[in-house]
Amino acid sequence: MLLAVGAIALLLAVNARWPRFGPVSAVPSFFAGWWTIELAPHLLVLEIAALAALALGGGLATWPGWIGLALGAAGAAGTLATILVSRRTLVTLRESGVPLDLDPSGAPRYPRSHLVLPPLCLLPRRGVRVDRGVVYREDGRLRLRLDVYRPAADGTLRPGLLQIHGGAWIVGDKREQGLPLLNHLATQGWVGFNVNYRLSPRATWPDPLHDLKHFIAWYREHAPDYGADPDFLCVTGGSAGGHLAALVALTANEPRHQPGFEDVDTSVRGAVPFYGVYNFVDAGPWPVPFGAVKFVQRMVFKTSFRENPEPFADASPAKHLRPDAPPFLVVHGTHDSLIPVAEARRFVTALREASDAPVLYAEMRGGQHAFDVFPSYRTARVVEAVERYLTGLHRAYAAGREPARAEDIADLG
Repeated sequence: MLLAVGAIALLLAVNARWPRFGPVSAVPSFFAGWWTIELAPHLLVLEIAALAALALGGGLATWPGWIGLALGAAGAAGTLATILVSRRTLVTLRESGVPLDLDPSGAPRYPRSHLVLPPLCLLPRRGVRVDRGVVYREDGRLRLRLDVYRPAADGTLRPGLLQIHGGAWIVGDKREQGLPLLNHLATQGWVGFNVNYRLSPRATWPDPLHDLKHFIAWYREHAPDYGADPDFLCVTGGSAGGHLAALVALTANEPRHQPGFEDVDTSVRGAVPFYGVYNFVDAGPWPVPFGAVKFVQRMVFKTSFRENPEPFADASPAKHLRPDAPPFLVVHGTHDSLIPVAEARRFVTALREASDAPVLYAEMRGGQHAFDVFPSYRTARVVEAVERYLTGLHRAYAAGREPARAEDIADLG
């Protein structure tokens, strides 16, 4: 038993440091590294307790036990190294240009209690009200719902945020993702909308994008009912939600993507996509274009990439780059085994060349895919930084100016 526990501890540490990117190994590598990296302090305590209990319980009576103890010690050391890497998140954010010093006295830290007990993020923070199951689109049997996270106290109209969940366009729900960010923003006066959209295989692209455009149309009309400013909305999301967040921001007011409400303003004031796919048609981070992946063709687009590449190009944020794009903050982890970090790098490079607005990039050293689902140390620092960034955009809007550079956002403090 000691040998088995030690070997598992070492394998987890190795996978956290060197994740696998192959077509078969990427998914198990992600799941193993996901909680190992972001819940590393909890894992370290568990590893030390298990190794000590087994060693003191007679596990060192034979040579396999001693080998297991050595492997476990190496694994625990690797877990400690993972923790130390995550502590550099603040440095990474500063280097990215995120204005962390924007009136810091008005931005309390993310609660430490959530880092100790991660399930607390499922509950509304003190001073936060949640309206669940609000219908934003109804068409025959179709009913799409959202949850609203907002300050409990009434006040002037507040900035709004659209949160889009991930799940490879086939799974996921508003109750599962974005909760640390939405709760924290609500304590700072934001109104967050965690939105569900149609999922494949029932849905066919571009149904999800059209649903989110319907939300923006709904927001323009109903935002004041929830204390939000109908003229100020930003967008965020992770994974498939990151892809959709970027696409929503870059396809504003395109009539073909808002059928029946072509005249509605569907623009947003800023976008914060996390670890998204931005290009379905050009290979690079993957051996083949992401659109050529079988499940993407069969489940999401329901057409052949080779025979019908147009829908895949139209779904690529990288093919909608424009000078009038809103400000972007792109976030990605260096150890993402599902969407390689090179995907974010090439998107940011292209967007910076095309856009007149600031494009900031925060590359999380050691971060896996979906790192922000858990309220870890890294999540806490990123959530605080995103709040500072979005607050800077809102202050620029309130001051009647559009930020042209990252420094302009910081200067508003």
